[in-house]
Amino acid sequence: MTESSMKKLASTLLDAITDKDPLVQEQVCSALCSLGEARPVETLRACEEYLRQHDKLAHPYRAAVLRAMERVLSSRASELDKDTASTIILLASSEMTKTKDLVWDWQQAASGVLVAVGRQFISKVMEELLRRLHPGTLPHCAVLHTLASLSVANAFGVVPFLPSVLSSLLPVLGVAKQDTVRVAFCSALQRFSEGALEYLANLDRAPDPTVRKDAFATDIFSAYDVLFHQWLQSREAKLRLAVVEALGPMSHLLPSERLEEQLPKLLPGILALYKKHAETFYLSKSLGQILEAAVSVGSRTLETQLDALLAALHSQICVPVESSSPLVMSNQKEVLRCFTVLACSSPDRLLAFLLPRLDTSNERTRVGTLQVVRHVINSAAAQMEDKKPFILSSMRLPLLDTNSKVKRAVVQVISAMAHHGYLEQPGGEAMIEYIVQQCALPPEQEPEKPGPGSKDPKADSVRAISVRTLYLVSTTVDRMSHVLWPYLLQFLTPVRFTGALTPLCRSLVHLAQKRQEAGADAFLIQYDAHASLPSPYAVTGRLLVVSSSPYLGDGRGAAALRLLSVLHPNIHPLLGQHWETTVPLLLGYLDEHTEETLPQEEWEEKLLMFLRDTLAIISDNAWICQLSLELCRQLPCYDEAPQEKNFLYKCIGTTLGAASSKEVVRKHLQELLETARYQEEAEREGLACCFGICAISHLEDTLAQLEDFVRSEVFRKSIGILNIFKDRSENEVEKVKSALILCYGHVAARAPRELVLAKVESDILRNICQHFSTKDPALKLCLVQSVCMVSRAICSSTQAGSFHFTRKAELVAQMMEFIRAEPPDSLRTPIRKKAMLTCTYLVSVEPALDEQARADVIHGCLHSIMALLPEPKEEDGGCQKSLYLETLHALEDLLTSLLQRNMTPQGLQIMIEHLSPWIKSPRGHERARALGLSALLLRYFLEHLRVSALVPFHNLGLLIGLFSPRCADLWPATRQEAVDCVYSLLYLQLGYEGFSRDYRDDVAERLLSLKDGLVHPDPAILFHTCHSVGQIIAKRLPPDQLISLLLTMFEALGDPEKNCSRAATVMINCLLQERGGVLQEKVPEIVSVLRSKLQEAQGEHVLPAAQHSVYLLATQHCAAVVSSLLGSPLPLDSHTCMLWRALAVEPRLAAQVLGLLLEKMSRDVPFKESRAFLLGRTPDRVATLLPLSATCALFEVMSTPAAGPAVLELYPQLFVVLLLRVSCTVGVQLPRNLQAQERRGASPALATRNLEPCSSAVDTLRSMLLRSGSEDVVQRMDLEGGWELLRTSAGHEEGATRLARAMAEHAGPRLPLVLKTLACTHSSAYENQRVTTTAFLAELLNSNVANDLMLLDSLLESLAARQKDTCASVRRLVLRGLANLASGCPDKVRTHGPQLLTAMIGGLDDGDNPHSPVALEAMLGLARLVHLVESWDLRSGLLHVAIRIRPFFDSEKMEFRTASIRLFGHLNKVCHGDCEDVFLDQVVGGLAPLLLHLQDPQATVASACRFALRMCGPNLACEELSAAFQKHLQEGRALHFGEFLNTTCKHLMHHFPDLLGRLLTTCLFYFKSSWENVRAAAPLFTGFLVLHSEPRQQPQVDLDQLIAALQILLKDPAPEVRTRAAEALGRLVKLA
Repeated sequence: MTESSMKKLASTLLDAITDKDPLVQEQVCSALCSLGEARPVETLRACEEYLRQHDKLAHPYRAAVLRAMERVLSSRASELDKDTASTIILLASSEMTKTKDLVWDWQQAASGVLVAVGRQFISKVMEELLRRLHPGTLPHCAVLHTLASLSVANAFGVVPFLPSVLSSLLPVLGVAKQDTVRVAFCSALQRFSEGALEYLANLDRAPDPTVRKDAFATDIFSAYDVLFHQWLQSREAKLRLAVVEALGPMSHLLPSERLEEQLPKLLPGILALYKKHAETFYLSKSLGQILEAAVSVGSRTLETQLDALLAALHSQICVPVESSSPLVMSNQKEVLRCFTVLACSSPDRLLAFLLPRLDTSNERTRVGTLQVVRHVINSAAAQMEDKKPFILSSMRLPLLDTNSKVKRAVVQVISAMAHHGYLEQPGGEAMIEYIVQQCALPPEQEPEKPGPGSKDPKADSVRAISVRTLYLVSTTVDRMSHVLWPYLLQFLTPVRFTGALTPLCRSLVHLAQKRQEAGADAFLIQYDAHASLPSPYAVTGRLLVVSSSPYLGDGRGAAALRLLSVLHPNIHPLLGQHWETTVPLLLGYLDEHTEETLPQEEWEEKLLMFLRDTLAIISDNAWICQLSLELCRQLPCYDEAPQEKNFLYKCIGTTLGAASSKEVVRKHLQELLETARYQEEAEREGLACCFGICAISHLEDTLAQLEDFVRSEVFRKSIGILNIFKDRSENEVEKVKSALILCYGHVAARAPRELVLAKVESDILRNICQHFSTKDPALKLCLVQSVCMVSRAICSSTQAGSFHFTRKAELVAQMMEFIRAEPPDSLRTPIRKKAMLTCTYLVSVEPALDEQARADVIHGCLHSIMALLPEPKEEDGGCQKSLYLETLHALEDLLTSLLQRNMTPQGLQIMIEHLSPWIKSPRGHERARALGLSALLLRYFLEHLRVSALVPFHNLGLLIGLFSPRCADLWPATRQEAVDCVYSLLYLQLGYEGFSRDYRDDVAERLLSLKDGLVHPDPAILFHTCHSVGQIIAKRLPPDQLISLLLTMFEALGDPEKNCSRAATVMINCLLQERGGVLQEKVPEIVSVLRSKLQEAQGEHVLPAAQHSVYLLATQHCAAVVSSLLGSPLPLDSHTCMLWRALAVEPRLAAQVLGLLLEKMSRDVPFKESRAFLLGRTPDRVATLLPLSATCALFEVMSTPAAGPAVLELYPQLFVVLLLRVSCTVGVQLPRNLQAQERRGASPALATRNLEPCSSAVDTLRSMLLRSGSEDVVQRMDLEGGWELLRTSAGHEEGATRLARAMAEHAGPRLPLVLKTLACTHSSAYENQRVTTTAFLAELLNSNVANDLMLLDSLLESLAARQKDTCASVRRLVLRGLANLASGCPDKVRTHGPQLLTAMIGGLDDGDNPHSPVALEAMLGLARLVHLVESWDLRSGLLHVAIRIRPFFDSEKMEFRTASIRLFGHLNKVCHGDCEDVFLDQVVGGLAPLLLHLQDPQATVASACRFALRMCGPNLACEELSAAFQKHLQEGRALHFGEFLNTTCKHLMHHFPDLLGRLLTTCLFYFKSSWENVRAAAPLFTGFLVLHSEPRQQPQVDLDQLIAALQILLKDPAPEVRTRAAEALGRLVKLA
């Protein structure tokens, strides 16, 4: 390494330091650091010289050089000699003080250099800095800053110099007038003091352990005097803060007597600043340091300052904390630190100050005070031990505060108290109760607004904090166990603590388990000693009732049950074993469900069963009566929780049912009736359930108590009182009556059946029926509900058959009155449902209803339900939908019950007659309901059919005629039900013919399989299914029913539902075809009628007849029909299209039609060229009409499935003619008259198919392939977008290629005849046809079908004949086809190798165009063929090919770069292990371009380079290099280019050291590349090559040329290039 080269490198980099891009500038600095790592002294000297010689260099760039020097010095300072260190110190000192103005970036960098040198040469640096301290003159600010930084970086080195430094600085403190200078002094004094304190704290490691605080005390006090008495009074806030920051550590160095003397002035001075500064963190921090210093010397003066100190600190702690301001948070911590210091020194004074402030009503004051109290409790526990009663008593008023922030603070204080034994003191219970009160807060009462840093506002709510606190105190603070148990039990029953039940239960469970572990004596509760605790009965009732809503309050049901299970010894001694078994089952049931999925009734029944079993185990009447009394007492507690109160009533009923004392039962029932809140619906229902459950065991007493209440003065008095208030009395009286009626209904429903029948009419209905005249909806619903329960009780009795119900007719009539009174168009209440259920039960009870009553019931119920609006959707309300479905099921049950009473055809006919108007309704939902009911009744009739003699089912035809057209109803459900009706009717007929009930008819069973077709919305499928239904009916219909069926069907043609009319037409035709000979006679008339229907455009059902007529005409006059239809105007209307399709129903006729159309298409030219209006413009091509019309006609004919055989017969002719038609219509326009017509828009009657000539031909070709069975070809083209490509000029060639590929893959056997037909097209006059057919033939060679079908030779001959075509596209496609042989018939490549290589190499030289597409195709083809030809065939042209393709590596066109590089890779792959020296030279020459093009902006080029390099590796005879290529360059793997290039260069330089010069020369060429990424990669490559080179390779490198070239790159417009150039320059240090 020569000094001149090193200097040149450094100067080049230093010249680039002025780059505007910060990333480039950073890289230049890094490069300088790289030089410095290798040669620190030379680099630092070069930097020093550069700065010295460029005196006018702007300060930002000087700062950059200085920062680079600092980085070198930070790791290499130890290698400096003293002279160099001195030079650098002088430079940095000069740079730092060059200007008196403050230029922080520059001066900071220079200061950093001094600090870095000072770690090794502290004496020299301090000597220089002291030299800058002139007596009587203010030092430079940067000098002060450097001294301060050195004190932190090397305290042990600087502190011995502090006396000298202070002696120089202190005399000029008074001279400093500028605030910036004063701030610098303050910062320096702060760091000096911190350094001195660090030194004194670590004397065991200090160089001079004799140093004491006294060495600095006098000087520090002198500085303190100036700072405090003069500078602290400044108006500049920044200076005042700097003074305060310095005073904190300085106070520890002041003499004790001086500190004591200054405290009366110092502390007030600091405190006064709180009012002047918004950011008070530094004030509080310094104040804490001063207080610690004062306490450490035992200051007595501090006592006199306490009041002011506490007031100031308290005001700081009361400042609201914003989480987004870290300084405010830090200030809070420092203030609390101050309070800790004061609490340890003056606890009494502190509490005397704090505790009275808890009585204030100001939120901030109270919250701040509570925060300090909590902190003091935790941090000064020993000093607060004897102050606990005072602190507890002071919390009285904060406990009453309703502010959420205060509440949070109080909870946090109580948590601290619990950990330190406060709650064990008198008054601690109030704290616990407060926590429980906060746990009971409902979440909705806390509208917490999340702050900017708050993640979950709910987690910080008062309730959430309280819940966590209660649980933690219960589970983690052992000393709280005896305080909380059993005290927490008293919060279970009061209503105001309901919201806290879950956390209470969880805490109690934990406490109870701990008590159990301690022993039975500790766990059993002495209720006598704890009078405030709830009784076992109260606890049992409370926990059981709240479990009925288990998911409320964070899952209080599970928590309550767990607590109940744990408490069993304290409730009753006999319950342990049973509850230990049953409670886990209940908890498991809750775990299996969620709040949404839990069946509430089933859950409540499980709880009631749990209660019943519990009472049975206890079997103590006194205990049970006491429990019932407690449950009744708890009723008022649930006035705001109707669901739980309802369940409580059920519990009371269950408990009374278990009681053996009739007096107690009667007494409690009477109290319930007298105290119930009848205006609440849930309570009325609960009361009724209670009476019903009680009646299971006490029927007589329950009925007697109800009777006594009705007759009692209490009931009459309540009615009388209510009557005084006329405006509201009627409604409230009705609610009392509703409750009583419900009670009677529940008593009848739950009481033993054998006892109920005797009481129904005498005791129950007598009290119910007297209220039927009411108009109150609620009372009416209760009446219906109760009568329904009574009726169900009668029906379910074992004695119902012998029971004669005298009130039956009266009750049925009353129910019908209620039904008729309901609004006919809406369903608001369950009255209809309940009334119809009642009628259903009553119908089966004797005596039977008369005919008129039956008809009234049927008519009334149908009219009430059928006219309802459509059933609601789920989103409209789940309850409404459920009510609708339940009401409909009630109607179904009623109708089947009525039908059961008259199971005859006449009875069925009557039912259907009632439904008939609704079956024909114009409203779909009414038809759907009517068909559903009809299907239900017919199924019921069939299932219960009993035929005693063979009788005719005389109304079969009428019924089938009514239902079968509904198979095409617009509503899918109606269609399904119609099929079910027909199915049932056919089996009814079979039943009446004598077949057994289990007989299954094959024809009738087919109806069920047809139902799926009725779901499909496609009309074709729907009517086909209707036709099949008609066939089945025709086969099974008795002859005598045919006429009535047809007459009914003809009537259905006028049905307002048009789908049903069309279905009738389908079924009529089917019937006539299957069963009558009328069809042949009526064909002409039918065809004529249907033609007229076509003209009028009415009804799609006329189309089959019209098509059949055209078919008959065409069988006699085919040519005339075809000529006539070809004369139809374009575009074809829909009727003409349908007529064309009719010609394909018979294969022979279709073949004739197709032949005639092919002849018409070939007779005329495909287009005519019109004159261009502008000279030089290409003439327009306009399609001729006859071929265009024939193309459209071919499409319509071949779109009919029946044309398949005919299309198959003419496959080759159709395919070739249509393919040529497509090729010669690309870009051809419609005639002007048709263009104008298309612009105006087609009429609705016209077909929607595209009339554009090429699109029309493509569609027809596609249709031909579909119809000929080549669906796979069409599907492949659809998936690949081939049809769209065929339509466009740009994509037509690719479209033909994809068509050939699809044909070869899916229609290979068709190709020989197709190729034979195509043979003559190579001489076509139309160039487009030659291109299309060449593309088609070329792609066929890409498949093995060419060899399998022995088409290879003919295909090669066809392509060879086109090799000299005048069209370049044809020549290019010929080369592609020859190359396709590599994939289609690889085993044949060797045979034809010379011919193929000659064609390809000739293609490389095609034309004079440097970017000839033929040459590109030749490269692509060679890449495919080189692996398959004989090696001797390839060897002769190998070098020629390699040389010919090399210029394409750097082609401007991406395709050429990709193809040439990939071909280069394939040539390398072929030559593995057999590479001649001349070709190896080409490999080596291509290595650098390939590596650099890995950064090519085109991904395909980069991918090609990866491949080529992997193939080159083995030819280089370097296993490490080849392995690196294989590892890093796999396709799909992310490439870290720098890492890969580094590895590659390492192996290259190790194994091929002689290539360094050649590779660098190639890199120099790419320094001028037009691609930025490649241009950036070249210097990177250069740098890595140099990095891994050896000194012995230096002669290969022209270092000056390389540096000059990189110097030019440093001026490149791209920042990335400049960055890489700088990086490379940094690595050239190895060769310098």
